[in-house]
Amino acid sequence: MNVLIIEDESAAARRLEKMLCELRPDARVLETLDSVEEAVHWLQTNPTPDLLLLDIQLADGLSFEIFQHTAVKCPVIFTTAYDEYALKAFKVHAMDYLLKPIKLSDLETALEKTRWQSPADDWPQRLEALQPRSNFLRRLLVRQGAGMRVVEPAGIAYFFSRDKITFLILKGSGKRYPVDYTLEKLEHLLDPEQFYRVNRQAIISLHAIREMHPWPKSRIKITLEPASDLELIVSSEKAAEFKKWLSGGH
Repeated sequence: MNVLIIEDESAAARRLEKMLCELRPDARVLETLDSVEEAVHWLQTNPTPDLLLLDIQLADGLSFEIFQHTAVKCPVIFTTAYDEYALKAFKVHAMDYLLKPIKLSDLETALEKTRWQSPADDWPQRLEALQPRSNFLRRLLVRQGAGMRVVEPAGIAYFFSRDKITFLILKGSGKRYPVDYTLEKLEHLLDPEQFYRVNRQAIISLHAIREMHPWPKSRIKITLEPASDLELIVSSEKAAEFKKWLSGGH
């Protein structure tokens, strides 16, 4: 069995390969890739593998983009840390959807499906069961001192990036926590009705806006609550889109 692994975390890719070889000693990992761009190029220039193990959040975007650029003709097993994309995964021919940390038994079950089932066999039942799920991030796990805590998006005022680290700021308290996502990934994960990326530095919640002022060259300056030392100015190019978002038309 020839397998292509697409995973942007090297440790996760190694673990997945180890589990795969334990369950299927005859399996051969053809390549381990970490981006949409690499995956599209590989699939367009190589013979079709027997199986694709595919993480959803890759180095340059969401792996669903792969299906927009090339035909994927082999069974697909998605692997991810979150379940927000389960419904969409099955719509692009996924045989299974495994949540990290992946259990050996779950991978074994998924591998069995690729042997005995056609991708379309149980789509109606699976889609019906998954229909209530949200397509957006429902909670974040963040570090708090020596421990961890769960934060829901409704409690977040804004995200910002500094020195290649992304932080979230809580509403009310203004407490700051580092998160394991880039702003680019958060753009895809957050509900666009509630969050907007105003510039390269920040994504803000609608409810975190305290004041807005016209700024030279048709720009808009934003003041946030809790207060921030970031200079948040919406460019003239994004001003119309930003106003549309404020009015609920985004």
